[in-house]
Amino acid sequence: MPKISVFCFFLLISFASAQAQNSSYDVMLKTLYKNTVKILSVSDLQKEMTQVNKPILLDARESKEYNVSHLQGGRWVGYDDFSLTSVKNIPKNAPIVVYCSVGYRSERIGEKLQKAGYTNVRNLYGGIFEWINAGYPVYDNGQKASTKVHGYSASWGVWVKKGEVVY
Repeated sequence: MPKISVFCFFLLISFASAQAQNSSYDVMLKTLYKNTVKILSVSDLQKEMTQVNKPILLDARESKEYNVSHLQGGRWVGYDDFSLTSVKNIPKNAPIVVYCSVGYRSERIGEKLQKAGYTNVRNLYGGIFEWINAGYPVYDNGQKASTKVHGYSASWGVWVKKGEVVY
């Protein structure tokens, strides 16, 4: 009986630790977001990616991050180098989901898109980190499934819990 109690105790501690990690990530995201662009959860995006009218995915990370891995079909638009000319062929009413590492840079790009007249722009909640942590696949430049994700920096990479973080 004592072994079961010890096992249950460690199971409870593990669960509480995981919940605290998720909670601290959510708290961190809430401090970063200005809520100027509608949010889309990774599970909702996964569902939308199976539909006929898939959203256009725009990756707002730097090219070195995108080159490590990205969402399937993700189109690199960058952050520091972002230009509206990179999206000029996208209809203003097309469903667009912008993502980055955690959602901060993508929210800024989403704001620019909205200001330019794009009407159906959403920001991926938690970015590619949340996506890979939920167990969804990422792809390298050869469009092969990968377990790697660029961590942006050592202080940001700590939020990646699944997959291999590279810098």
